[in-house]
Amino acid sequence: MSDHPADQILVVLETTPNGDLAASAAGLLAAASGIGTPVALVVTAPGGAQALAEQAAALGAERVLAVETPAAQSELTVPHVDALAAAAAAVAPNAVLISESVDGRDIAGRFAARSGAPIAVDAVGLSRDDEGVVAHHSVYGGAYTLASAATFGPLLVTVRQGAIDARAEARPVVLESLEVAASGASSAAIESVEPVTESSSRPELRGAKRVVSGGRGLGSAEQFALVEELADALGAAVGASRAAVDAGYVPANHQVGQTGVSVSPQLYIALGISGAIQHKAGMQTAKNIVAVNKDPDAPIFEVADFGVVGDVFTVVPQLISALAERKR
Repeated sequence: MSDHPADQILVVLETTPNGDLAASAAGLLAAASGIGTPVALVVTAPGGAQALAEQAAALGAERVLAVETPAAQSELTVPHVDALAAAAAAVAPNAVLISESVDGRDIAGRFAARSGAPIAVDAVGLSRDDEGVVAHHSVYGGAYTLASAATFGPLLVTVRQGAIDARAEARPVVLESLEVAASGASSAAIESVEPVTESSSRPELRGAKRVVSGGRGLGSAEQFALVEELADALGAAVGASRAAVDAGYVPANHQVGQTGVSVSPQLYIALGISGAIQHKAGMQTAKNIVAVNKDPDAPIFEVADFGVVGDVFTVVPQLISALAERKR
């Protein structure tokens, strides 16, 4: 493919169970467009390539390589790794971008082990210098920002969901079919999929633009409802500190932090959260951080853009009331 640009960035796009592109696609393609020419890779069941190619082009993909295989619905990740290996050989990209998701991490790890590619995980930004692609990371609970690059390539990068604000311009649809020989590597089989309908209208925590999180300072599961009320007023996802999860206020899938979900929303509101380093590691890259805590020395204020020293049960109801008044 020598007639294609030399600065190609291969972007692995995940799909949802209903066959659409995952929400992470927009940020990945925007990141790729900032450092080169985005080439998307999609792995789908037979007949699904055209619709995915149209979605990817609308998000900035210069062209789309599609692998249609029944294994996409019957096996976990191995078909995607096989497709990635074939696409990398065909494209010779400067870098490969994958979402920092459960499946994305598995695909990245398997591909790195199989190909010997260098890997940079949980990047919050990407750039290019004279020597190639550079991944940027927030580490040690957000205390440091570092850059990593590879002395050989292509660099394989997993990108934190929600970390990329930019969006790429739409492109014409250019769809290419990619033939892939199955590796025969061991893979877990998917025997059945049972969709679960969420009763909540709140956005998913990972990748949400707004997040309201509560900590031990809420005092009980019943009083944690205040967090949910503010989240609903803002159209935000609900998060929690590990202390709140351990206390049984909310399920573990709401936990934000080093051992939970890492988020990079436009707005992060921390209610009654002290701000342990493990929690800050999962939210410090938020664009705007607002903290409410009655302890003026709480570590959360060290990273907050706006801080309110006060009782959440006094401050938050006033905030909810003010938001309701603005909507009238």
